[in-house]
Amino acid sequence: MKTQLSTLANGLRVATDRIDTVDTVSLGIWIDVGTRHEQADFNGVAHFLEHMAFKGTNRRSALAIAEEIEAVGGHLNAYTSRESTAYYAKMLKEDVPLALDILSDILQNSTFEPEEIERERAVILQEIGQANDTPDDIVFDHFQECAYPNQAIGRPVLGRPEIIRKIERETVIGYLRNHYGARRMVLAAAGHLDHDRIASLADNLLGGLPAERQVTSEPAHYAGGDRREQRDLEQLHLVLGFPGVVLGDPDYYAACVLSTAFGGGMSSRLFQEIREKRGLVYTIHSFVHGYRDGGLFGIYAGTGEAEAAELLPAMCKEVIRLEDGLTPVELNRAKTQMKAGLLMSLESTSARCEQLAHHLMIHGTPFDPLEVVARIETVDDAAIDRVVARWRSASPTLAALGPLSGLEEFDRVRDRFAA
Repeated sequence: MKTQLSTLANGLRVATDRIDTVDTVSLGIWIDVGTRHEQADFNGVAHFLEHMAFKGTNRRSALAIAEEIEAVGGHLNAYTSRESTAYYAKMLKEDVPLALDILSDILQNSTFEPEEIERERAVILQEIGQANDTPDDIVFDHFQECAYPNQAIGRPVLGRPEIIRKIERETVIGYLRNHYGARRMVLAAAGHLDHDRIASLADNLLGGLPAERQVTSEPAHYAGGDRREQRDLEQLHLVLGFPGVVLGDPDYYAACVLSTAFGGGMSSRLFQEIREKRGLVYTIHSFVHGYRDGGLFGIYAGTGEAEAAELLPAMCKEVIRLEDGLTPVELNRAKTQMKAGLLMSLESTSARCEQLAHHLMIHGTPFDPLEVVARIETVDDAAIDRVVARWRSASPTLAALGPLSGLEEFDRVRDRFAA
């Protein structure tokens, strides 16, 4: 990787990764704020703002924004997460100035026309409705809220319908004005590019951004617990989890290796035991979610009502069995899977751009895949044991959605892990 980093006078970091073998560039602006930086009565405003960024500026209408980038074969998109927001584009190498001009325009000159606010309010309410109609999606929101109750990090990224219906134009503009400071931003690009040219363009287009905003967020405090919702569905969707590892923790990659071995593929323990041997599920996998001051380890599974009674005890048994560690074969296979996945991702300019931005926001340094590979390689039995001890140090979290009649009571689940 040929990465370079510059910092503008206002604190905006410009990071690039040059790839001479492609003809495209992926480029975006990442802001180190998200859902957890919202007040409770404005839950969903960060996501609302992200939607409004494409709805017109002083220089471009919403249609003009779409037409200009698509006229050169490029595309724009954005997303909001619990800890960050991103606006990004992909285009041919010669169209980088246009893409960066559009991104800087929407971040600094959006007009937030009242009629566009109302139109997008309706769109977001439809998005929330679609998520609620997707049980294997919304169950993760239920799990997050149950793990972190009454906290910003536990609230849904999309917001709640009753709040979205009442959010005012001034609230959306105020969130932008109070949270989007240059020191919390990273402009990242990967592809066939010239670093100095992008840094110069960024200085001209984004150098006037205010340097600092007084952004605050409440600390994350894992609680755990039980949330169940009876629905008339063919399948029961459930997530079982525990407190995980913080981003930047020395054992973060050990947690990822353990999750890969446990439920990261067809050779994993969960897939082999729960699906292949017992036939209890079609889908099952484990995951690691890391945050600045918290984290989660969890297992998702979907099963039929008749299989629910057997599934949850079987999942608990496999989690408890992790206290015995991984076999050498499992450990080496998981490490190889992670390294291969990382190296394969380097073939994508979009992935490299996003990795560069995230690494800078979390660690303050450009992304170096060789360093990450080295950290994966160092994961050993002792690191795995430390991670399991953390996961098992608190009450579990269980979220379930669908036909609940066969599902074991939460007290029994908790007792299994306390025994």
